[in-house]
Amino acid sequence: MKNATYPLSVSAERVCQATAIANYAKKIGAECVAHGSTGAGNDQVRFDMIFHTLIPGVEIITPIRDLQLSREDEIEYLNKHGVEYSAEKAKYSINKGLWGTSVGGAETLTSNQYLPESAWPTPVTATEPQQITIDFVKGEPTALNGKTLDAVSVIQELQALAQPYGIGRDIHVGDTIIGIKGRVGFEAAASVVLIKAHHALEKHTLTKWQLSWKDQIAGFYGNYMHEGQMHDPVMRDIEAFLTSTQEAVTGKVIVELHPYRFIVIGIESEHDLMSNKFGTYGEMNAGYTGDDVKGFSKIFGNQTIIWHKVNGK
Repeated sequence: MKNATYPLSVSAERVCQATAIANYAKKIGAECVAHGSTGAGNDQVRFDMIFHTLIPGVEIITPIRDLQLSREDEIEYLNKHGVEYSAEKAKYSINKGLWGTSVGGAETLTSNQYLPESAWPTPVTATEPQQITIDFVKGEPTALNGKTLDAVSVIQELQALAQPYGIGRDIHVGDTIIGIKGRVGFEAAASVVLIKAHHALEKHTLTKWQLSWKDQIAGFYGNYMHEGQMHDPVMRDIEAFLTSTQEAVTGKVIVELHPYRFIVIGIESEHDLMSNKFGTYGEMNAGYTGDDVKGFSKIFGNQTIIWHKVNGK
């Protein structure tokens, strides 16, 4: 999640869209491609850059950016050409995708206002707590409530279950590619629940250094993808590492849904490293003796001990 808040939905979608358009343009030998981005956001950079990378020399047509058309100008144009669209409908810009739905409006153009309840695409209707289970195999979601599904179907069905609770609503403040800060609202119940559930399973099945390096590298990967740089070969290198870390991330995660929040109850996995066969934290150990710890503590802190002796601290 970007800035530990925002599931990267719109940026990932734009990368997929631009790549698909470029591949199709190449297939049919198109001389031009077009996109409808304005001149004020990230999407123009993502589309342009991917087109320049995959279909160099193909002309890029951007009428809204080049003519500097406002939202009002666009509505007027649509109405003039027989497409009825009111300013009230356009009050909020809603971008719905598989991984999340972004919401932009007058409030997100400020630093001190929140979106009203009416702006959110999904009304909050669920009130009773509900416990669900999500199964993962090598890091990929494979089942919901015991029902085996492909990953896309898990996302879609989890979204239908969790979004009516108002889970995954927030406003993200971030740095755009073009150097300005921006705010965007989003509702992304499925992605937020899946990310937290998956991370809980990782904490039980990965070593501390696998977790540490994965978190650091994932941050770079997410930011670079957000900026549209998915075709940089370093991304394939990172993906190879991330895939390797998921070898033992298999198991079931229990989650409880509540209005506006959820709780990760726990996990079940054959690869759980929190096994009482090796000891119980704060209670009893089974893999070493007290004397082992005494010696280890001296060696583990040896360099720091030397520094303090040398420097008289």
